[in-house]
Amino acid sequence: MTDHASQPTPPVAARRPAPRTHHGDTFDDPYEWLRAKDDAEVISHLEAENAYTSARTAHLGPLRDAIFGEIKGRTLETDLSVPARRGDWWYYGRTVAGAQYGIQCRAPLDSPDDWTPPTLSPDRPVPGEQVLFDGNVEAEGTEFFSLGSFEISNDGTRMLYGIDVAGDERYTVRVRDLVTGETLPDEIPGTFSGATFSPDGRFIVYTTVDDAWRPDTVWLHEIGTATDADVKLFHEPDDRYWVGADFTRSDRYLMIEMGSSITSEEWILDADDLRGEPRVVWPRREGVEYSSSHAVVDGEDVLYVLHNDGALDFELVKVSASDPQGARETVIAHHPGHRLLGVDTFRDWGVVGYRRDGLARLGMLSYADGAVTEIAFDEPLYSVGTGGNPEYAPPVLRLGYGSFVTPGTVYDYVIETGELLLRKRQPVLGGFDPADYGQARVWAPADDGTQVPVSLVWKRSFGEPGDTPRPVHLYGYGSYEHSIEPGFSVPRLSLLDRGVVFAVAHVRGGGEMGRQWYEDGKLRAKRNTFTDFVAAGRHLVDAGYTTPDRIVAEGGSAGGLLMGAVANLAPELFAGILADVPFVDALTTILDPSLPLTVIEWDEWGDPLHDADVYAYMKSYSPYENVREGVEYPRILAVTSLNDTRVLYVEPAKWVARLREVGADAMLKCEMVAGHGGVSGRYNAWRERAFELAWLLDVLGLTD
Repeated sequence: MTDHASQPTPPVAARRPAPRTHHGDTFDDPYEWLRAKDDAEVISHLEAENAYTSARTAHLGPLRDAIFGEIKGRTLETDLSVPARRGDWWYYGRTVAGAQYGIQCRAPLDSPDDWTPPTLSPDRPVPGEQVLFDGNVEAEGTEFFSLGSFEISNDGTRMLYGIDVAGDERYTVRVRDLVTGETLPDEIPGTFSGATFSPDGRFIVYTTVDDAWRPDTVWLHEIGTATDADVKLFHEPDDRYWVGADFTRSDRYLMIEMGSSITSEEWILDADDLRGEPRVVWPRREGVEYSSSHAVVDGEDVLYVLHNDGALDFELVKVSASDPQGARETVIAHHPGHRLLGVDTFRDWGVVGYRRDGLARLGMLSYADGAVTEIAFDEPLYSVGTGGNPEYAPPVLRLGYGSFVTPGTVYDYVIETGELLLRKRQPVLGGFDPADYGQARVWAPADDGTQVPVSLVWKRSFGEPGDTPRPVHLYGYGSYEHSIEPGFSVPRLSLLDRGVVFAVAHVRGGGEMGRQWYEDGKLRAKRNTFTDFVAAGRHLVDAGYTTPDRIVAEGGSAGGLLMGAVANLAPELFAGILADVPFVDALTTILDPSLPLTVIEWDEWGDPLHDADVYAYMKSYSPYENVREGVEYPRILAVTSLNDTRVLYVEPAKWVARLREVGADAMLKCEMVAGHGGVSGRYNAWRERAFELAWLLDVLGLTD
């Protein structure tokens, strides 16, 4: 453990009164001045925080280097993805040793009947390969680089790409002619991610954001024309709704989608008449969510619509595309506790995603009778999803699969036979053997008796969990119905191989156990998220898996709110808390409708600006307001980015300043050129994770 007596002195932020009054309650916020991002004093303070954190962690330099070397040494740095067929080409990505960013490539098909992807090897040239986009070349001269849109036109002759060089998730879209290599004059700044070509390649459909960073407008740009001539296809004035647009896989329609946390609406537009008038699928109704997917069944254009109108865990119906508000034919009836997640339609069949017993699953949907045939896997914990399926009528379905102990795997599922063809498993170098590791799920009783699932991963050579107390890395999220899936992680091996047990607390507010699991962890039930995580930690202690001085908790973004809340609720239960881009000043943010995302978030957290009860409830748990005097807090590391538009840097900056007031050992690390996802570039990301894991191991006393 570190000798803190000889540590440098942390920076002290000035206290400047800034009273905030709502519903008769006044809160003095002495660190609100740190919100002035362009103020030289604020930048100086953040740089001082970084210098302090650097000095405090200098002794971990060798360990950071070792972990970075382990991540690098386990990764096949020069590698290729499994090619996906689209049109006359196989499309795939390359990574090259020493290069930060991926390279997008393609190679021609051998024949029109060729559905078996070529087996690519880094040490062999690919016949006919074309390099489409080299992120390393495009990123030259930038400190940050992110690709937010990337697509090839259906005829394969043009490429669009959207680039962000600041981290604020505003992308400039450009177009390149793949025949001549020329970059066209078209340049569309300030777009959201996900710009797309029209099926005929004449147009680009893109989305822009408002001042609060809400995607609110869909535009149509004709290639070769000035952007001031672009046509506004749709604008959503309601601040609660995000907007997006994409073409159906069939290329028959453009679907314009808008949604809040609890309500959605779609508009449909013929792809061959993009300047026409879109028509609504189902008019929005408060609390009703739906999404639709186009198919042709018995010669008729139909929409398969997944919805929760009177069906908490959703049901699937079929409607006529020409009259979507007409008769509904039930395809998959509502089944309480079996959460339908999505439907993906192809020419002759569909794929349904759903969640049962805490795991996401896939089933093949028959258009003829609505029967669903589940695709089975052997492991008790796993994650699976579709991906890399751009074609409308393939004989195979591309799947991505993995688990806590099985590296990312690509399968092609043969529709006719049900056979799973292994196309690739992520190489893990250095003698990795999945059999050396175990995974299991245990259940922790919450305060109200609810059983909370907790996933465990460990290295078997250190013994089975529960045999003797072991150091534990406990992760959680618990918001937006987002589920933490059983997934493989190369950096995590650096913990497991040092004897740490990795655990995930699948707390309420997530979606692991169905829609009710989410409902029971939001709005006025939000405290369940925090108490569930504490219950998971206490169960691991009570069952002999670990001890409080050997648990480090981690969460990011809304999971960072979870970290701040549990630090106040049960500081004695954790030795350390790692909070990534943490939403720890939640009440201040949700009170200000001018901030990014705030109004949209009212459906998730409540509206404290207009509702005194919501205000009081949020104030009772918001981490910043509830830092307590006389409490021995665990060691805390907060990581943030200056250009984050989702959770502003000021939240952890204020939180750390307040924690220091009460004597907590808290540190702040602020990336000065990055966004919500942290630094860009894979080597930079590995070094960032090595920094965090070295700190975590230091807290656990495992630095030797």
